[in-house]
Amino acid sequence: MDKLIITGGASLNGEIRISGSKNSALPVLAATLLCDEKMRVCNLPHLQDITTMIELLGQMGVDLIIDDKLNLEVEANTIKELHAPYELVKTMRASILVLGPMLAHFGEAHVSLPGGCAIGSRPVDLHIHGLRAMGADIEVENGYIHASVKGRLRGARIVLETVTVTGTENLMMAAALAEGQTILENAAREPEVVDLAECLNRMGADVKGAGTDTIVINGRDRLHGCDYNVIPDRIETGTYLVAGAISRGKVKLKQTRPDILDAVLLKLEEAGAHIATGDDWVELDMKGNRPRSVNVRTAPYPAFPTDMQAQFTALNAVAEGTGTIIETVFENRFMHVSELNRMGAQISLEGNTAIIKGVEQLTGAPVMATDLRASAGLVLAGLVANGDTLVDRIYHIDRGYECIEEKLQMLGATIHRIPS
Repeated sequence: MDKLIITGGASLNGEIRISGSKNSALPVLAATLLCDEKMRVCNLPHLQDITTMIELLGQMGVDLIIDDKLNLEVEANTIKELHAPYELVKTMRASILVLGPMLAHFGEAHVSLPGGCAIGSRPVDLHIHGLRAMGADIEVENGYIHASVKGRLRGARIVLETVTVTGTENLMMAAALAEGQTILENAAREPEVVDLAECLNRMGADVKGAGTDTIVINGRDRLHGCDYNVIPDRIETGTYLVAGAISRGKVKLKQTRPDILDAVLLKLEEAGAHIATGDDWVELDMKGNRPRSVNVRTAPYPAFPTDMQAQFTALNAVAEGTGTIIETVFENRFMHVSELNRMGAQISLEGNTAIIKGVEQLTGAPVMATDLRASAGLVLAGLVANGDTLVDRIYHIDRGYECIEEKLQMLGATIHRIPS
């Protein structure tokens, strides 16, 4: 199992390019199942989860052509198996996204219940409830969702009990080929949902209201192919901005979208960062100063993202003062705290709140990644720790960060991968 070894102490400076968004690429790849023609998806990040989704499509018999830049040409009409097996789905929760489009286009889908991270329960009941409201017959047995529909799905008004990104995306895709109008109430507002809606509209769908809590979809008989570039990864952007802030450095990130990162940029400015932005770049400069503690409360977009919580926990660990972080989205997302405390952080947990008293210096130690964003938090802590930090189980980080050690090296970090 690969590990990362980090020698802390360097102030990060320089420029790097941000990759395409994993959380946008996965639903867009699933949306290719709705298409009657060839579809080309570009700006895909080189990540394990993307490889898994491509492998899943390939196993189902979908024709795929990948070029050297990981641009993907997909032809869904070649599909032979309407079956997403446990062996692939267990490694990635986002595999559930094939359920809606497969059912809408081909009238049938057999999808394993998903696996994925250990950060809390993310039930698929809302997906199933919504598809049933659209006329699907669904049974869940032996760990599989078996869905079918006679003829086409029918438009429906669906009120989502809780805000769910994948639930919103799955139902939006299904509704794109349903008969009549579907209204999704209490829909997720994330930029990745908006990106999927834009992709669907480019394919000939009629989706309005994405980015608000009410999305209206007028179903179409068929969708056609298009070329589509997924948006840049806002969480990768945020993570490298924190890397600059925690190390008192100056970093410029290119090919990104600062306009979808407002909550994070606001907190970085509170921490003492000087931020400058353009249409497709963002620059952070700490002017050599130690960051100040900030208080954070996670919530669905446009509030502060739960996927940036671990990174700000690491930032607060070495900041001036005391900061609190309240996690409202996932119930088990402070597993990195005990590892940070092993490095000398002073963090106490009270329910869903972490109280963090900043220390002058962390100390390198062997630590273990427990989920994708927790591992990013540990890497950030390693960048400023005295001595060497060894991060184990980094397959978690490879699920969401393309070439993390190379990008940090370009900014001046001393970080290396040790192959297993």
